[in-house]
Amino acid sequence: MMRRLWLPLLLLLAACAQQAPLPSTAPTLAWPLQLHVQREQAGQTQDWLLVVQQETLALRWSLLDPLGIPLARQLLTGSQWQNDGLLPPNPQARELFAALLFALTPETELAQRYATDDWQVQGQQRTLREAGSPRWQIRYQQPLNFQLKTANGLSYRVETL
Repeated sequence: MMRRLWLPLLLLLAACAQQAPLPSTAPTLAWPLQLHVQREQAGQTQDWLLVVQQETLALRWSLLDPLGIPLARQLLTGSQWQNDGLLPPNPQARELFAALLFALTPETELAQRYATDDWQVQGQQRTLREAGSPRWQIRYQQPLNFQLKTANGLSYRVETL
């Protein structure tokens, strides 16, 4: 009986521990942003539209398929994600959104928004590490045109619209 009670608690704690790193505050950018995101995994690609808007106290993230159907909608208030609308929680989208925040943060703001020992910049490449291993690797062609690779094998091509 006690095992049944502990299992959901352990799963909840594990999920909380896996939350993607977030900046202490939102980066200084020209909001709203409209981005074309192309996800690649195992030779398969998917195209999406991502719109990021500044709300009064939050950032609204809306991920849409090419037909305009919402895939994920999230609000980032401080360091907390909240579902926006009736879509179910989407941990993969939250991971992507957090990685994009890191990629979009101007280099001059990284030190004030992320822990100094977690990230590294080398030329046109930026890496965020977790437990010594790269969690996100970004290779820039331009500030809003880059490739993002994640530790779980996903690759994203991101460009402004």
